[in-house]
Amino acid sequence: MENDFLPLLGTDYIEFYVGNAKQAAHYYKTAFGFQGIAYAGPETGMKDRASYVVSQNQLTLVFTSALRPDHPISQQVLQHGDSVKAIALRVEDAEKAWKETTQRGALSEMEPRKLSDNAGTVGMSAIKLYGDTIHLFIERKKYSGVFMPGYIGWETEYNPSPTGLLYVDHCVGNVGWNQMNRWVSFYEKVMGFKNILSFDDTDISTEYSALMSKVMSNGNGFVKFPINEPAEGKRKSQVEEFLEFFNGEGVQHVALATKDIVKTVRELMKRGVEFLKVPGSYYDDLEARVGKIDEDLEPLKDMGILVDRDPDGYLLQIFSKPVQDRPTVFFEIIQRKGAKSFGKGNFKALFEAIEREQEKRGNI
Repeated sequence: MENDFLPLLGTDYIEFYVGNAKQAAHYYKTAFGFQGIAYAGPETGMKDRASYVVSQNQLTLVFTSALRPDHPISQQVLQHGDSVKAIALRVEDAEKAWKETTQRGALSEMEPRKLSDNAGTVGMSAIKLYGDTIHLFIERKKYSGVFMPGYIGWETEYNPSPTGLLYVDHCVGNVGWNQMNRWVSFYEKVMGFKNILSFDDTDISTEYSALMSKVMSNGNGFVKFPINEPAEGKRKSQVEEFLEFFNGEGVQHVALATKDIVKTVRELMKRGVEFLKVPGSYYDDLEARVGKIDEDLEPLKDMGILVDRDPDGYLLQIFSKPVQDRPTVFFEIIQRKGAKSFGKGNFKALFEAIEREQEKRGNI
């Protein structure tokens, strides 16, 4: 493989800016089975905000709220609603990652810094991405604390059981009209990613709306970022609806991996997570479309889990409804049985399900 100037070890964490971090953390513990691990706020010397950190297997989410209305975090929540602010990537050297990306054209969000406490040192730096989103580079090989300096352990008596979520499979960004190629070029030039898959409006369209998408992957394949932009259609597409209610570009959904999608989704549904439903007819000729699969079709049909095949195997996936009142951020639950793709064969059924929800909201 060519020299990878930005070796990534995977997704370190995803940080959300939210209106009420304490309640958001409670929701993700209750509904998704995360455990509380760390907290920072006025009690730890962080006077302007509060952050709660939750984890499950290799997944870490951070929820941050400002404590005053004139704070930049409050302003971003006012504009975008609860949303992904930072996709933090684990690196060997945060300073080198910042230098490599900024000298290739990235705009700096945070110059390299070291944070230390008695558990060691964490290196951090950050660059700007689309909209108000950023990439943080996190170097933690010399750190053994709960999360990072400035945080204390956060343990509660309330610890719901996990739901089998393992790690971030991919993270999807929605960008504005004619902006996808700009951001594809950014990932290629600035971060050394490759465009591994492309979908245009002939692949991703319904009778009414369409979108374009390109999937960017880093050298070792640990980090993948599909990027969507709207395409011309008779009515407003889901990407246009997102851009309108988000007031700009941002992360549309985070895909979470599981080894047993039926068990995970059954548990999530029991806890109140709502999912998009496809018509029962989707399953009538499923095996004719994707071939023989190991799973029993009945629970898939019952829950609305989609199946698609590529040359490497097949995948199972399902998409939640938006997890806040604005029709913006949602989650995908995905189980890969060899497949390396993203469910192209499901796009039409999925988008028609999204359009039915858009219609209920009066946004199509």
